[in-house]
Amino acid sequence: MQVGQVVGRATSTIKHPTLKGERLLVVQLLDAQGNPEGEPILVFDRLGAGIGDHVVATNDGLEMQTLLGKTTPARWSVLALPDPIGSDQSRPAPAPGQSHR
Repeated sequence: MQVGQVVGRATSTIKHPTLKGERLLVVQLLDAQGNPEGEPILVFDRLGAGIGDHVVATNDGLEMQTLLGKTTPARWSVLALPDPIGSDQSRPAPAPGQSHR
């Protein structure tokens, strides 16, 4: 697992059958100090993260196979949407399909 920041969205007109209808985001992984680490990656998202949001991403192949089937080529997915440090923990959860910002 690694923390990253959503920097964009990806659209594909032709994709593997296991990815049809799924959301793909461009995520910049961050090091422990919050600095960019490596090149941005494509991440599968069912939690509704938006551009600028921080996410916890995982490349656990078993999780992807459980969600999308054993033949999926996807390797990264959004595992969680962490609260920002110093955030108000009492704020309401976002509506389905909406960003948590």
